[in-house]
Amino acid sequence: MKVIVESQYFAPVTLYKTVNRFLNVEFDVCEGYQKMSFRNRCMVMGAGGPVTLSIPLEEGRGQRRLMKEVRIANRYPWQSQHWKTIMSCYNRSPWFEFYRDELAVLFQKPVNFLVDWNLACWDWSVRKLGMEVFTGTTTAYQAEYDLTECLDFRNKLLPKSIMQNFPGPVPYRQVFEERTGFVPHCSILDLLFCEGKNARSILAREPG
Repeated sequence: MKVIVESQYFAPVTLYKTVNRFLNVEFDVCEGYQKMSFRNRCMVMGAGGPVTLSIPLEEGRGQRRLMKEVRIANRYPWQSQHWKTIMSCYNRSPWFEFYRDELAVLFQKPVNFLVDWNLACWDWSVRKLGMEVFTGTTTAYQAEYDLTECLDFRNKLLPKSIMQNFPGPVPYRQVFEERTGFVPHCSILDLLFCEGKNARSILAREPG
């Protein structure tokens, strides 16, 4: 059985927890782009609370293109800005130094299409988690799937509804938890920087 889901920018922890059960994921790159999602944004944790990193897009967020056709607006220095924010948020986290150099290289990688960036982020993160995941992409849009063969996870992880849809995430120790309390559904980067090699076992836990 596989998970089908939209491609996302360093997706929330919940996606990795779900994929960890199946180890087979297919990204829908033939869907129409949808704004207000994690397709071009991710959430990290700063000292003052959640920080959203948003990738600028050619034609803006209201465009009507297939996901695989969406281009990044590289006239804006978004990669360097996002990397500086990540360093500011996690420089004192227990595991940031362990991932820093390789991740810095990723944020210097030239990229034109949003899907290519999202897949590069996915590949990097599953390698760091030690997950042997079979990853594929769709070749055509399919509105419905046989639910006996596929878990259709598309549009289940949206910024406005993720708390409602997944009220019981597995907690872990966050950098600024004493100030902000535990904030669920952050980017997988938050889990990796805070828990490092323990991240995979945390993904395997049952919700409390």
